Amino acid sequence: MEVSAVVPMLSISKCSLSGLAPLEAVLFDIDGTLCDSDPLHYYAFRELLLQIGYNGGVPITEEFFIEKIAGKHGDDVARDIFPDWDLEKGLKFMDDKEALFRKFAKEQVKPLDGLHKIRKWIEDRGLKRAAVTNAPRPNAELMISLLGLSDFFQAVVIGSECDRAKPFPDPYLKALEVLQVSKDHTFIFEDSASGIKAGVAAGMPVVGLTTRNPESLLMEAQPVFLIRDYDDPKLWAALAELDQKGAPGATATA
Repeated sequence: MEVSAVVPMLSISKCSLSGLAPLEAVLFDIDGTLCDSDPLHYYAFRELLLQIGYNGGVPITEEFFIEKIAGKHGDDVARDIFPDWDLEKGLKFMDDKEALFRKFAKEQVKPLDGLHKIRKWIEDRGLKRAAVTNAPRPNAELMISLLGLSDFFQAVVIGSECDRAKPFPDPYLKALEVLQVSKDHTFIFEDSASGIKAGVAAGMPVVGLTTRNPESLLMEAQPVFLIRDYDDPKLWAALAELDQKGAPGATATA
């Protein structure tokens, strides 16, 4: 039976992280979740779309980027913004855009505030972890390397290598399978509505990051709660409660 990416999961969205004890794993999206990379994607799209005279030569806006592009799989983006092109031509444009993005990323990518603190919290407790993304594998591996996380993640799951990418649950279900952990003892960090929907559809609570996307848009996807970054006191209060309910290790501290 096919699992819809938009099936409401009210019991998940209302639960707290303490219900996951003992915690087994934490899953992360990459763009906008490990680092604030969406502006680099926006600049790359804007530059290349200008070169081909898209939208009559008028630069795309950030609002257009959020609505049509952010968090979506490349094939879907190509179909959406180039409805009159054949898919092969659209995917060639996407390949060129990803190459330009990687050039920008090498010069400008920085971790979100508190990322290394949450990394230490996870490592101290011996939890499993994976990166789960709709980005192409070259992008994902570059970003993880630039952020110094190559030795942190035990698996990197790519949407295009699954039967369906986000917003369907397949990438997150694959991560559970690869790590050999239960959805009942795993939670997710995500920054896009598409990614939150994928995690919720996979049966896991999702902590949403308000890196770039509007809070109202993220809340429609039913995260368990929203944080601004990994220094947010709301996150550390939830992790402290989780520790107290049976997660291994010492009490979380901000």
